[in-house]
Amino acid sequence: MIQVITKSQGAMDRSSLLSVNKVTGDVVQAQTIHSLNTRKKSHDGQSMPSQQVSSQPSGARPLPVQPLSTGEDRSPWTKKSIPPLRHMVQKGQKAVIDKNAHLNTIQACLGWNTTNPSCDVDVSAFLLNATGKVPGDDWFVFYGQKESPDGSTIFSAEALADRETITIHLDKLKPDIDKIVFVLTIHEALERKLHFGMVQDAYIRLMDMGSQDELVSFKMDEYYTNVISMMIGEVYRHNGAWKFNAVGNGVAKDLSGLCALYGVQVSNETQ
Repeated sequence: MIQVITKSQGAMDRSSLLSVNKVTGDVVQAQTIHSLNTRKKSHDGQSMPSQQVSSQPSGARPLPVQPLSTGEDRSPWTKKSIPPLRHMVQKGQKAVIDKNAHLNTIQACLGWNTTNPSCDVDVSAFLLNATGKVPGDDWFVFYGQKESPDGSTIFSAEALADRETITIHLDKLKPDIDKIVFVLTIHEALERKLHFGMVQDAYIRLMDMGSQDELVSFKMDEYYTNVISMMIGEVYRHNGAWKFNAVGNGVAKDLSGLCALYGVQVSNETQ
């Protein structure tokens, strides 16, 4: 197992756990998030810290790390206008997005602005089965791992109207995946003392890639200074139909903490 060095493991907001499935001790092995942050630091032109590596159990599948392309815009400070949100729901509201059972591909488009130039927000999507956990280490996508093993879920930072997008091909999705949770995290929030009180205009809109119509959208209006990760929304399967839940709950956990929450085991070493 590889250690992930963090400044603090943080406390979890009790209310936010209503939308998060309880993690049991039966978790899978994972590659370090430390190496993923290393890749991002290298892309941002910062120094590359050394990795702390120890042996993994035999047969454990390492988490692949894909380098960021040099053409991607990682500037969090540039203010962007919010695109039209045509079918907005409120926090806690659920909406059917596959009313005719003919929906093949959806795109989750996410955006935000910040009041602090150091506040670099990232999008992640965790693909969960009926246990509320990922079925394996590589079943979440973000800037360091851009595609799920089944090829159904793809991350992109090359959005025009939005900041980042997650495209989901429902017809390719692993059959036992019942929920996809979309999360916003602040890069190096603990180290830089950043929080979601520095974020504004955060939204998610789901688009039908076939018709290019908006299916549903949600814009956050609550931001907390004790939160560094935000579960903004989730797509889930219910009675054979796909629905959207506007979550809008946060936790005081960084990306490695969220990985552990959703069933990816990492070892945290507090400095």
